[in-house]
Amino acid sequence: MPTAVSPTLSWTLEPTVLIGVAALAIVYGIGWRRARATNSAHRPGYGRLTLFGLGLVTILAALVSPIDALGDQLMLMHMVQHILLLDIAPILLILGLNKVLLRPVTRRVNAIERRAGYLAHPSFAILAYAGFMWAWHIPSMYDAALNNSAVHAFEHLCFSAAGTLYWWHVLSPIRNRMRLRGMGPIGYMVSTKLLVGVLGVALTFAPSSIYPFYQHHPHYWGLSPSEDQSLAGLVMALEQSIVMGIALVWLFVKMLNESEADAQRAERFEVAG
Repeated sequence: MPTAVSPTLSWTLEPTVLIGVAALAIVYGIGWRRARATNSAHRPGYGRLTLFGLGLVTILAALVSPIDALGDQLMLMHMVQHILLLDIAPILLILGLNKVLLRPVTRRVNAIERRAGYLAHPSFAILAYAGFMWAWHIPSMYDAALNNSAVHAFEHLCFSAAGTLYWWHVLSPIRNRMRLRGMGPIGYMVSTKLLVGVLGVALTFAPSSIYPFYQHHPHYWGLSPSEDQSLAGLVMALEQSIVMGIALVWLFVKMLNESEADAQRAERFEVAG
């Protein structure tokens, strides 16, 4: 039986990542202070600041911390890295925003969405989110990313962009013509998470390792390549289920609150009439 080997732990201090995160922090900090100085009852609080900060920390965890180095040794950790970039970081960053904070750029964002056409439609976000997950897990694509740093960086960019676009349609504080209404957000979430969850199940129950990159690695943490792949698939499927469950509960409560607010508004107009 192969001996368990401990993987190498190291930090990846990539300058472009550090500069990019620092730039986001500065831009957000300026916008947050400006919005806090207004008299609006909906000005962003310290909770928003904390959420955005956690989003930036998540990006650093995925691309700078030992998770990045571990991803080159274990598929399990590479999957964790993908989850952080595709779901966790975008969710936290968008939750760190609100209408008052985005007020100076709201018209510009709406104009970009209008000009983007079908690219700004929720259906495209579903295709991008699920499509990138499936495409980058094709063995030839997956191994190409791990064998070439430029391709790997492009893979991370794809996941970050798709995740941000996807969660923007669910969590955006800006109302727009593409806004999901009624049961739309629930169908949007369920369809996407099921498409990606199927990929996780397929990886979990694959009879053998399908990625040549990992097949000749030592048995890090005592995991064979097949076991490593199964755990990676399990993490993907579980994460999709957990995130979908939490998001669906949140969306359902939000839908009820909006429905109640609409009913109260209609009642006020009726009384006034």
